[in-house]
Amino acid sequence: MGHLKKRKMFKVLLIIFSLHGCVMNLWTQNMDIRLLREINLNRNRNLDNTFRGITCSVVPVAIATPLVVYSAGWSEDDVTLKKKGCYVAETFLVSVFFSTAVKYSVNRERPFVTYPDIEKETSGGGPSFPSGHTSAAFAMATSVSIAFPKWYVIIPSFVWAGAVGYSRMDLGVHYPTDVLGGAITGCGSAWLTCRLNRWINKKSKKEKLFYPVP
Repeated sequence: MGHLKKRKMFKVLLIIFSLHGCVMNLWTQNMDIRLLREINLNRNRNLDNTFRGITCSVVPVAIATPLVVYSAGWSEDDVTLKKKGCYVAETFLVSVFFSTAVKYSVNRERPFVTYPDIEKETSGGGPSFPSGHTSAAFAMATSVSIAFPKWYVIIPSFVWAGAVGYSRMDLGVHYPTDVLGGAITGCGSAWLTCRLNRWINKKSKKEKLFYPVP
């Protein structure tokens, strides 16, 4: 009898947790689309071209930044600077890998597909979660900030990354949670890449160079 009671209680708890999960998912989705509608449908349409420019800046910045840093290190024969350029490039690639893997695992539809009233003002293909543009932008901002920990590097980097994330919602191609997921993925990629580089350098008994993450 005791076992039967425990099994019944377990089933009841399982049902309660399942219902709670469904309610939380619905609540989150409702909040997500409400906030997106507030941003997208009430936007200043005169700024659409500005936000398109910001959203399209991600790939050029992600390619140019490590190239410029590495080239500066090469021209000055500065090993540390070249290492920083490689680190920024590696972080970008890691963020692309993780964001793509999660995108096709979650396979969330874009908001303009699920909600036809959302106004799509730029290109947006593939699954929605997380935002690849936001992931790459925050990967760049975080890695550059780790490589060059100065306020005049950190503040503009994260302002730009935040503007990229906002532009994806303003232009109707991502939910707020997509952008949040992208920001976490980008920052996490920079941190993970830094730790891996430190571990590799330690294993090969090389100088730690600039990697400051404990």
